[in-house]
Amino acid sequence: MTAGRMSETRTSVIGAFLVALGPISMALYTPAMPELVKAFGTTESMIKLTLSLYFGGFACAQLIAGTLSDAFGRRPVTVGFMIIYLIGSLMSAFAPTVEVLIVGRLVQGIGASAGMTVARAIVRDQFTGNKSAAIMNLMGMMLAVGPALAPTIGSISLELFGWQSIFFIMVAFSVAACFMVWFAMEETTVPDVSKARLRPILRGYGEILTDPRFVSGSLVIGGAVGILYTLASVLPFVLIDRVGLTPLQYGLGMLMQSGSYFVGSVVVRWLLRRVGAASLMVPGLLLIAVGAAGLVVSIHALPLSFLSVMLPVGLCAFGIAFVTPYMMTAAVAPFPHVAGAAAAMMGFVQMASGLVGGMICAAIGAPVFALQIVIPAFGLVAIVSYVVYAAAIRARPLSDLITPARAQPAE
Repeated sequence: MTAGRMSETRTSVIGAFLVALGPISMALYTPAMPELVKAFGTTESMIKLTLSLYFGGFACAQLIAGTLSDAFGRRPVTVGFMIIYLIGSLMSAFAPTVEVLIVGRLVQGIGASAGMTVARAIVRDQFTGNKSAAIMNLMGMMLAVGPALAPTIGSISLELFGWQSIFFIMVAFSVAACFMVWFAMEETTVPDVSKARLRPILRGYGEILTDPRFVSGSLVIGGAVGILYTLASVLPFVLIDRVGLTPLQYGLGMLMQSGSYFVGSVVVRWLLRRVGAASLMVPGLLLIAVGAAGLVVSIHALPLSFLSVMLPVGLCAFGIAFVTPYMMTAAVAPFPHVAGAAAAMMGFVQMASGLVGGMICAAIGAPVFALQIVIPAFGLVAIVSYVVYAAAIRARPLSDLITPARAQPAE
């Protein structure tokens, strides 16, 4: 069997839809979280658990999805996981109790996990270097649009049709994903069933986890993107319960965060025509550091308001757009033979950071204080990890970013 080839544009569009499915499912849901406390007659902690288990299922299942996509192919594995996501969406929509909702969200997270893994793997299957970074950047731009609009769509749907309608939107997404993968996506790898055996799996993950370039690079992504995922679990309770926004106002207000990421992605795409992706890392990390420090200062020194929270959050999001294109492609570049597993492990670190951030915020209890602790901590993780990564790259340069593992597809 010969692996297929897709253009940059088709790869970007399909990859963006798949990678956006998980974050959109999270962003659609967040405006309803305070409402669900009342609807199920439960506690904030139980509703936060629905988000934490979604993160947990998403993070852990990626390790399985990545290996299965290496062994059996990107297309059939993605369709299978999208069906699982569909089942979880239906369970959540018709949940009679909060316990069923929790299980439904866990199943949703498991199903959505293949999207992020496969999206990165199909890029690594076909592209390397600045071309790969440009595709990741375009995927990031398109990814920003979905989560930017999702809270607004979720809040409007909540207000007009009730909380169940949010999950019916997710049902529609899962059906669309199945059709897109089956009819528009080429199989970009040569399946190798032997990779599903325990020994090759352990050997592949052992190779990945003992490479300091991958470990430090993944922690850079985990620290940076962990900021966004932690904000998703905390901001509804800060801006709705403490600041006093309505769910609709919250949904519209989140355009500042996602809009900042989108603008950052546009700037990065312009810069990539002039400089290498690696040169954007230090400016991006500095922006994250200034935004995280600014969040602490503004909350401490100013009256709590939408702008005192969201202006520094927007600066963080702008900086994260500089960091992700290079690091997402660089960390998996040395592993073309197990690209699915490498992408899965990176996704696991990324989603696990969101899970850990949410759990720490829940343990702290006070959401405003939690923001001042967890967001700067994640920024520090990203910065320190990049220092380690830069030293590892000096010791072992990424030749894979210069010489593609396979021929580039024609446009």
